[in-house]
Amino acid sequence: MNSNHLFREFSRRELLKRSGLGVGWMAASTVLQESLHANPSTLNHHNPHTLAARRPHFPARAKAVIHIFANGGPSHIDTFDPKPKLEEYAGREIPGSLKTERRTGAALPSPFQFQQHGESGLPVSELFPSVARHADRLLVVRSMHADVPNHEPSLLLMNCGDGRLVRPSAGSWVTYGLGTENQNLPGFVAMCPGGYPISGPANWRSAFLPGVFQGTYIDTKKKNVDELVECIRHPVLDEKLQREQFELMAALDRKHLQQRKNDAALESRIASMELAWRMQFEAGEAFDVAKEPNHILERYGDTPHGRQLLIARRLVERGVRYVQVWHGKDQPWDSHQEIEKNHRKLAGEADKPIGALLDDLVGLGLLDSTLVLWGGEFGRTPTVELPNDAGTKTATGRDHNHHGFTVWMAGGGVQGGMAYGATDEFGFQAVEDPVHVHDLQATMLHLLGIDHKKLTYRHSGRDFRLTDVHGRVIHDWLA
Repeated sequence: MNSNHLFREFSRRELLKRSGLGVGWMAASTVLQESLHANPSTLNHHNPHTLAARRPHFPARAKAVIHIFANGGPSHIDTFDPKPKLEEYAGREIPGSLKTERRTGAALPSPFQFQQHGESGLPVSELFPSVARHADRLLVVRSMHADVPNHEPSLLLMNCGDGRLVRPSAGSWVTYGLGTENQNLPGFVAMCPGGYPISGPANWRSAFLPGVFQGTYIDTKKKNVDELVECIRHPVLDEKLQREQFELMAALDRKHLQQRKNDAALESRIASMELAWRMQFEAGEAFDVAKEPNHILERYGDTPHGRQLLIARRLVERGVRYVQVWHGKDQPWDSHQEIEKNHRKLAGEADKPIGALLDDLVGLGLLDSTLVLWGGEFGRTPTVELPNDAGTKTATGRDHNHHGFTVWMAGGGVQGGMAYGATDEFGFQAVEDPVHVHDLQATMLHLLGIDHKKLTYRHSGRDFRLTDVHGRVIHDWLA
């Protein structure tokens, strides 16, 4: 069959239709090629739903966040909020009562000693000697309060601004508002060794925000970089062939997405695939802590928490916007019994690498532009949790307490050497300058140059934001 016969098989309309499709694919390939190397300001101008770096609402004090999440609710009374009055009431009922999740009994004094540190004289428990070295850099907020004494809703409130409904996480909001400074790495990374915490990926989801802003989960229990970030290297194809393969798949995926009216789940999957492709060229190096000198590795320690905090520092160095580091997954800070034994063990895992992280951020000149936040979803009661009916618990621990608890921050434009607010003399309830979780979130966004009332996304007919209809910026925290 000759070529003339082939052309006689098609009408003019059919021929134009078929050739037009080919031209479309060529154009799509060109657009995709350009988008991978485009100037961030160009991406920002034409498509705000990308990870391209964006200007904040006003000059920012911080450019990045490292959120160290002490999973399970550490006891403020045993860490950063000393309550000597409990010694006086030891074994006795304290005045007043507040609703707790379970029955509690008499006052339980802290088994740990507090000392003043730095020029500020900030009191820190013996559990955190390495953190205490940085006392003059810490803003300790002692008057936090949440809504309920349950893990799941309190975790989601702290991470997503709502304890009940599906909402985007703080990291997703931050990357939606600011993008990230490195297009070859995720803008938002969540590290949790050994699997997901309670509520799982809900803690770092993007929900109704575009899928590109969802946190990238890393299991930091794994050491080898090829296991830590799976499929980071292609076993056969070289870079040129990978690029050609990727561009073809990206064009097909985008057409598939358009035909399905920009389905959110499909968009998330495509964004993940595109990010995975870009990560092959930089993620292996960023996550490989073996590249650090031995003296650095020794300071952080060869533990999951030490490795993930070192990775967090390396990611922030490389322009990642928001890094969340979970501690206390296998054994949470949820010390319903044997609080002395359990808190000592957990603090022993956490203190040294946190001190090393702060040392490095100071030494690298990054602390001023990096907000470090430490804390859990709530605190613990100053009263002892009573044994249960089954007799499986001893009266040596504390129950959940959302009425008053502590978080601390360092760097990123906050005042150092300062204790803000207070719980009552027993540590049960925030009574001086109370700070709700939404206030913490509003102030964190402010430090990043974002007006929490203006960072919104329209969904289901209304504008949503991280702080919902609440939150206030606490200007007293600002340096």
